Amino acid sequence: MKKVGLVFKYEYLRHVLRKRFIFALLSFPMLFVFIIVLGIIMVLVEYNPHPVGYVDLSGLLVHPVVLPAEKDTPFPPLQIKRYENEASAKAALLGKQIQAYFVIGADFQQSGIMRLYALDTPSNSAQSQFTDFIRANLLVGQPLEIVNRLLLGPAMSVRSSGGTRNGSENQFLNMLLPLAGGFLFLIAVNTSGGYLLRALVEEKENRTMEIIITSLSPAQLMAGKIAGNLCVGLTQLLAWIVFGLAALWVGARFVFPDLSLHLDSSFILLNLATFIPAFVMVAALMAAAGATATESREAQQVAGLFTIPMMVPFWLTTPLMMNPNSALSVGLSLFPLTAPVSLPLRAAVTTLPAWQIAASLGLLCALAAASIWFAGRAFRMGMLRYGKRLSWKELFSRTG
Repeated sequence: MKKVGLVFKYEYLRHVLRKRFIFALLSFPMLFVFIIVLGIIMVLVEYNPHPVGYVDLSGLLVHPVVLPAEKDTPFPPLQIKRYENEASAKAALLGKQIQAYFVIGADFQQSGIMRLYALDTPSNSAQSQFTDFIRANLLVGQPLEIVNRLLLGPAMSVRSSGGTRNGSENQFLNMLLPLAGGFLFLIAVNTSGGYLLRALVEEKENRTMEIIITSLSPAQLMAGKIAGNLCVGLTQLLAWIVFGLAALWVGARFVFPDLSLHLDSSFILLNLATFIPAFVMVAALMAAAGATATESREAQQVAGLFTIPMMVPFWLTTPLMMNPNSALSVGLSLFPLTAPVSLPLRAAVTTLPAWQIAASLGLLCALAAASIWFAGRAFRMGMLRYGKRLSWKELFSRTG
């Protein structure tokens, strides 16, 4: 175990201390920061703190009701001022005391038409807040529950066909999390798995392998390399997840206050339970490809055969989410190369049967163990072959 630990430490530090790894690690957080900062700037530019005025010619707002301030909003509500006539409202507008004023016509109850006057285009918040102000005053005397429901609008519930889990329309971020997690997982697998693949080919080409193999067995070397690259990938995923969640919180707090973000602990555990064995599996298969190839380009072409199937769930996102219990969805959840994305994606829209989760995780773990054995065999048979590719027929032969 000491030798495996030394290989693990070398592989891990070798990659995480490189400039290209640090750049790749910071690229996604910086993208999130850029998007959030851009959103905040757009909100600040659009926000206008000046009051809004109105002239009531209908007589409906004799004793106007002021709406209470909403919680968890970055800006205070706009002040709404009453003017006795249009002349005084226009004077206030020209004096830039207000950003706009509304004229409620005498036939408002029949026509529902209001006139808006402004020097520049008023902010969206000004129009929406005044609309809510009018609605609240038209509902004076109604029960509070009815007032709140009419002001908030209908609560739309989204439920997949045959599913037992549902979500509201303002929780679509919770639906996007499995896709985002699968996308980051795919990048981490390709990045760290590519490190392992290139390292094996390079060590084989420059004959470093001859020196290494005199100090430890092929199984120990492969175990250390796979574990080290697994932690490299997990480091990327953990950093991206932390920055991503922080960005989502800031975005939900300042840019999209109506969105809600709820993370279920069982959903997080399911992601980890599928990602880790899937990562080991793909890394081991890439190591086997590196052991059988004579150059890096050839090894990368073979490794693409293992990563391309992992993108299939992204192409089939709609049928997976609309029919999460169909034969196609269940099949993609059970197939090891598509399960890391398909299983969490289905879990976001429906409650998965326990046997499907157990079968999927069991197949992933079994194939991960088999892939490690297969990589060790390929490495042992091809480690001293220089300029000659190890054929798959030789690899699967009993004499190997």
